[in-house]
Amino acid sequence: MKVIGERTRAVAAVAAAGALLALTACTSGAGTPAASSPAAPAPTATASVTASPSPSATPGTSATVGALVAGFPQQLLPLMPNAKVESSSFDKTGSPATVALVGKVSAPSSDVVAYYTQQLEGQGFKAVPGEKVGAVASKDFVRGDNETVNLAVVEASGVSTFTIGANVAPGSVK
Repeated sequence: MKVIGERTRAVAAVAAAGALLALTACTSGAGTPAASSPAAPAPTATASVTASPSPSATPGTSATVGALVAGFPQQLLPLMPNAKVESSSFDKTGSPATVALVGKVSAPSSDVVAYYTQQLEGQGFKAVPGEKVGAVASKDFVRGDNETVNLAVVEASGVSTFTIGANVAPGSVK
């Protein structure tokens, strides 16, 4: 089942990008912990995360917080109108290339799924049956034998946070 293997790699790439972005957000530019607000309540429980050393930057691989990373393939994964970018990543060095986008928008999760379904189907992706994973809106798309996209959307208080991860042929991200 080649599609499942590709989807697993897409999920792993998105998880790795999210972990890297989370670690980046937890430190200041100098590598020291970011200062917390004095008004913030003390946590009742503590959690520890141990991360392996980051690999050195590979040319063609990049990630950023709060913006689309330079060279992000907006034609492949356009930002939904009125959405704000939380983070993005792009690795065009591998085959398949991996692209990830996390955003927020004041819209129902069904609107986010409908928007990206239209965008991806317009590029030849086919929706895979299934609309949810547990309580999370989730939609998978395939194109050909080895290109996959996953969309997951969580809605709270009228704001939808969405994550899109794609594994596509390098030629698809030009």
